[in-house]
Amino acid sequence: MPGTLILGAQWGDEGKGKITDMLAAEADVVARYQGGDNAGHTVVVGGQTFRLHLVPSGILYPQVLCLLGNGMVINPRRLLAEIDELAGRGMDVSPSRLKISGQAHLIMPYHPVLDSASETSLGAGKIGTTGRGIGPAYTDKAARQGVRVQDMLRDDFRAHVRAAVQQKNIVLERLYGQPPLDAEAIAEEFAGHAERIRSYIADVSKLLDDAYRAGKRLLYEGAQGTLLDIDYGTYPYVTSSSPSAGGALTGLGIGPNRIDRIIAVAKAYQTRVGAGPFPTELCDLVGDMMVERGHEYGTTTGRRRRTGWLDLVTLRYAARVNGLQEIALTKLDVLSGLNQIKACVAYHWRGRELQDFPTDAEILAECQPVYVESDGWEEEISQVRTWEEMPEEAQAYVKLIEETVGLPVTMISVGPEREQIVRK
Repeated sequence: MPGTLILGAQWGDEGKGKITDMLAAEADVVARYQGGDNAGHTVVVGGQTFRLHLVPSGILYPQVLCLLGNGMVINPRRLLAEIDELAGRGMDVSPSRLKISGQAHLIMPYHPVLDSASETSLGAGKIGTTGRGIGPAYTDKAARQGVRVQDMLRDDFRAHVRAAVQQKNIVLERLYGQPPLDAEAIAEEFAGHAERIRSYIADVSKLLDDAYRAGKRLLYEGAQGTLLDIDYGTYPYVTSSSPSAGGALTGLGIGPNRIDRIIAVAKAYQTRVGAGPFPTELCDLVGDMMVERGHEYGTTTGRRRRTGWLDLVTLRYAARVNGLQEIALTKLDVLSGLNQIKACVAYHWRGRELQDFPTDAEILAECQPVYVESDGWEEEISQVRTWEEMPEEAQAYVKLIEETVGLPVTMISVGPEREQIVRK
């Protein structure tokens, strides 16, 4: 049985955790395919809030097997802390329910230090990373200098870690003027992590293949969003992995025939964290309202998100590069009470109108949005559960999205709780 892929269609923070949590109720396996603890998925269940950074959202359902794919970079300190927190709240996070690809790479203690030092050296041109060491870990992976999860099974793992730290100390001292890290202490610490993690290590690609052949229901979960993709995002203001559909294939070791449904999660407005161009950004009272009503603060960093009107040019672009089939629209309730709502349908750039998303971030930075306006609605919609109950103006806004992007909106989130969803 092929699987369902859930990914972000914007700059991340679209509310993928809630949609994944909802669909996980109907799944047997949930697999995360890229990123690290720079991600933050918030799921609200019965008034309890679960903030997940590494463990897939499916862990909240006892029947679901959760997998961390080879495309991820994993900080063992944070993973074990997350496992312990979930276990303390009554969740089963045993090795029978959670498996980690041995081919995933480890975030080592020197990676966040390198991340911070690199950002500082860039000055005003800094990217605005989370500082979690994600980029340096992926850099080591590409340079074939990384430490992988399966290295934890080696008899000489301590020596392997010690040598890696000593090598990076040369870079820290000579390039960035940073004090060296204690290689022996780190080797000892990571040997302890290995003792706890080794029972979780598995061949995730093989597990997914077995599940597929057994007719299991598979759900693939991405982090961040299409506009942060290392290839298709607003480079260089991007993450260091591939949150787009192609990343699911390489990040889990599956073929394209193992995916038959691709759902894009998109907010009813636009947000972004960190630096980079943002044509529809609002630096006014409406933008402030979106921040406060939408609780637009990063799950991972706590940073205030930049907010703006929905950019349908970016959604058309995400539809093209991902082969999207449907949209799950989140946080529509945040827009309640506005008299007018705008949506960007094109850009003005140097006297030209652009219908397509420019892949050059410098061009995007010069673009001015071309808006269409819709009537807003006064009604509070957090209690709405059917399409027919939705205010006519809200229905018209959703239809505008569908017509402009050329995709159906099949789910509409009207609040943070599991049950606050409208299926069309």
